[in-house]
Amino acid sequence: MTAQPLTATTLGSARIGPRRELKRATESYWAGRTSRTELETVAAGLRRDNWTALAAAGLDSVPVNTFSYYDQVLDTAVLLGALPPRVAGIADELDRYFAAARGNDDVTPLEMTKWFDTNYHYLVPEIGPDTKFELNPAKLFGELKEAQALGIPARPVVVGPITFLALSKSVDGAPAPIERLDEVVSLYEQLLVQLAEAGVGWVQIDEPVLVTDILPNGPELAEQVYGRLGTVADRPAILVATYFGDLGAALPALARTPVEAIAVDLVYGSASGVALVPELAGKTIVAGVVDGRNIWRTNLESALSTLGTLLGSAGAVAVSTSCSTLHVPYS
Repeated sequence: MTAQPLTATTLGSARIGPRRELKRATESYWAGRTSRTELETVAAGLRRDNWTALAAAGLDSVPVNTFSYYDQVLDTAVLLGALPPRVAGIADELDRYFAAARGNDDVTPLEMTKWFDTNYHYLVPEIGPDTKFELNPAKLFGELKEAQALGIPARPVVVGPITFLALSKSVDGAPAPIERLDEVVSLYEQLLVQLAEAGVGWVQIDEPVLVTDILPNGPELAEQVYGRLGTVADRPAILVATYFGDLGAALPALARTPVEAIAVDLVYGSASGVALVPELAGKTIVAGVVDGRNIWRTNLESALSTLGTLLGSAGAVAVSTSCSTLHVPYS
């Protein structure tokens, strides 16, 4: 599939609502004062308002599937069929999701910990010896369909397989989750095919773990995984998004794969390494020059200067935030 070039985008956006509408609606649902239909109506309205505002602002590629009732890592566990067995007996899908997140009288919730060095917290998936990964993309395709119906230039966003497994924990004597990478990548291959069939031009796969030293062989895994995903026939163009730091050796590793674009954090990372990677000449660099973690207005001269250093080092340069704007207030 031929995708339109990326020129201006953001890696993600806030979802709680400008007046914390989602927080109030979910808490009301938990208390039994709001029906599921009422909760879903609030959520759909927030998604619609967010997407249309981003498109109206001039973004030519708008991230979707960044909405969450609780946490994007938990959403990825649902996507991959990796919720803990103790919630399997809960028939309602949304209540099962919230039980994994919050627990109930009979269920212990998943552990919560910090999302890298931010103040955001995520739920730690549990991967046991009996975890059977299975693709469950209903949420993603539901939100994609909503966006497409509004004429939004939608780019689905998912947490990547390396980051998901690196941030998960093993339970019940299972090996380190990252050892099951091949199984999980197979699901991402299936997902790419389904996205192409749905008319998707670009997909964003988030791999922030690649800027850390959590995995000693991160660059090697990146080249292995995206070398494999990049060869899927009839797929959307792939944007591998990284943030919260400098990619280091993972940048040339990703550049050697067939992916079309790589997002780099140029606020908390450096642009100097881009010129040292000749393989980027055929890629789009999505330059994170707008700070996604800071309330202050971007210094446009400084941002333009940074962008200028990239010209000639990549096939194309797009402008973006350094990370999702989930981490800053609406106003």
